[in-house]
Amino acid sequence: MEIKLDDLSGSEVAQLLGEHLHSMALHSPPESIHALDLEGLKRPEVTFWSAWEDDELVGCGALKELDGQHGEIKSMRTSTLYLRKGVAKQLLEHIIQEAKNRGYRRLSLETGSMDAFEPAKKLYASVGFQYCKPFSNYIEDPYSVFMTKEL
Repeated sequence: MEIKLDDLSGSEVAQLLGEHLHSMALHSPPESIHALDLEGLKRPEVTFWSAWEDDELVGCGALKELDGQHGEIKSMRTSTLYLRKGVAKQLLEHIIQEAKNRGYRRLSLETGSMDAFEPAKKLYASVGFQYCKPFSNYIEDPYSVFMTKEL
């Protein structure tokens, strides 16, 4: 698997992000969806990577700089055909390493609280993320859980 910086111009990436946003809409009320759309992912404080197996898009993920010491994981998504094959873990490890390279002291994330998000929560916990209070501009929300990891 090759993980590469992505400018979000490819149709495959747009389609995978569309699936991501659609999935969020199925499981969360609109006011509790914090996923970034294509334009949000193109903001200067966000770095986006796509993961490829040969010429096939297998997943994506992003890192948003909150400040010089704190980053947020965004838009983690694995293609349906590649679920439970280690794609998300490799992307997550890549993002964690990039956060360390940048000198961040903390990496945080928001994900859903419903059963559909259980695999994601288990993945994050498996690499040392712990549940925490809302961070940045987030507020308490029964549809969200917040996790953080000291780097």
